[in-house]
Amino acid sequence: MSSRAGRGRAAVLLLVLAGVTALSAVPVWFTTSGTTALAGSVDISVHGTDVAPGILAAAVAILAAGLATGLVGRVGRWVVAVVVAGCGVLVVATTVSALSDPAAAVAPVVAAQTGIGHLAGPVASSAWPTIAIAVGAVDVLAAGWLVVASRRWSGPTRRYQATTAPAAPAATPDERADWDALSRGDDPS
Repeated sequence: MSSRAGRGRAAVLLLVLAGVTALSAVPVWFTTSGTTALAGSVDISVHGTDVAPGILAAAVAILAAGLATGLVGRVGRWVVAVVVAGCGVLVVATTVSALSDPAAAVAPVVAAQTGIGHLAGPVASSAWPTIAIAVGAVDVLAAGWLVVASRRWSGPTRRYQATTAPAAPAATPDERADWDALSRGDDPS
């Protein structure tokens, strides 16, 4: 396997993980009911993005890490792996926090929709928080795979780095040549 194919595979994996991580927070995680002054009891659906907004932030960070995979050197790969692992831990931690006390997690959403922060019924959980925990664990595993796989990659390309060419000696003093030399970063004096 060439280093270019390995980098591409890692970048695609991280981009897919970013999408899956974001998608795990979009569906309805909890349902409950609240009371309003005008409508009485209303059913309230609470999305994962409402109770665990850190998951979307983690997905954006994983997306950036995936894009950076093709650009960074050896030390940068370690930074990318640490970022991806940290994002996976963030996904798991915020989801576990929401699952540990669902009533407290949904109370701000109920208050925003009803004007009253009091729940009128029990909180029912869907399977999506469990899926989000699994996705966070996969994010951490992907960071470990990235560390192992990146050992075989070569350094970043020097294609877009500035090159310094030796300055040609000036035969006669010329103001324009002096200004051109300054523009190139050479000292004409």
